[in-house]
Amino acid sequence: MTRYRICILLLGVLILSLPMRISQACTRAVFLGADHLVITGRTMDWYSPMGTNLWIFPRGMQRDGAAGRNSAKWISKYGSVVTSVFDGGTADGMNEKGLVVNLLYLVETQYETHPAEGSSRPISIAAWAQYILDNYATVDEAVAALSQQPIYAVPTMSPDGHPGQVHISISDASGDSAILEYIDGKLVIHHSRAYQVMTNSPVFDQQLALNDYWKQIGGTVMLPGTNRAADRFVRASFYINAVPKTGDANEGTAEVFSVMRNVSVPLGISTAGQPNISSTLWRTVSNQRDLIYYFESTRYPSIVWVRLSAINFAAGQPVRELKLATAAQASGAGGDVTAKFVAAKPFAFLPATDAK
Repeated sequence: MTRYRICILLLGVLILSLPMRISQACTRAVFLGADHLVITGRTMDWYSPMGTNLWIFPRGMQRDGAAGRNSAKWISKYGSVVTSVFDGGTADGMNEKGLVVNLLYLVETQYETHPAEGSSRPISIAAWAQYILDNYATVDEAVAALSQQPIYAVPTMSPDGHPGQVHISISDASGDSAILEYIDGKLVIHHSRAYQVMTNSPVFDQQLALNDYWKQIGGTVMLPGTNRAADRFVRASFYINAVPKTGDANEGTAEVFSVMRNVSVPLGISTAGQPNISSTLWRTVSNQRDLIYYFESTRYPSIVWVRLSAINFAAGQPVRELKLATAAQASGAGGDVTAKFVAAKPFAFLPATDAK
């Protein structure tokens, strides 16, 4: 072993020994394959059951950001399929243009205390992801608009008593990506096709720096194996680029699921002194070329999926829901559930904690 490699390994040990901020364990990764195949996968890890269901939302829905009398209001331009949590927030989803939004925990989040003046309007973080899915078709479009701060996110409290500290990843059918975080009270947007992976703590700038270090070692030599966010970022970054760059949708979907399972936390696993490291409850995989949205619960043996191309998203169509706890998936079945959604009243977004 060369002296250089010994130094690198010792540096790695030092980095791994440094205290890390407590964080949730969600992970997101974007696969860039052949023949314009783009697939985004994510895991959802949380302390307790989240009452997760799938929804179909049409165009033309009148929305309120649940942040008080000055809350953002809008009418949805695009239909979407989303995963809800606590029957009060959009945590994940894909719209009919192939734009995918993933909401992940970030303990370092500090929201704006003095929002931008002018027409900027508050929005509950429970509605933040849905706002993006409703309004934008591409990452470029979303970044250009959100950089002008038409909205600013306001925290809410989850029904199980935990603070809503989150950041958002966006990807589109071209493979472009962006990360949105509130750091020191300001919205920070990282925009690049190269930003394929996001986890939780540390903030995204530091995640990139840690990943650069591990690239020098090489993933076939050694990869960090704990369930901490920084370690998962490194593993996801290596594997999402190491798997074959297929253009076959089935192969690509299987590859992305395999990467997301690699960075998942087994059911019942906890970390002493780090109570916020939580088991993976579910995973989603979004095929943005062919518009297929996959959902996998870690408590059931099968995957279900929704074909957005088979959905009528026209304004005036009913909102539809698939209650996962009572879906065919629960009895061991899986497969295409596009036709199994039933008309339902849309959930109300959890209100911002300081809504007035």
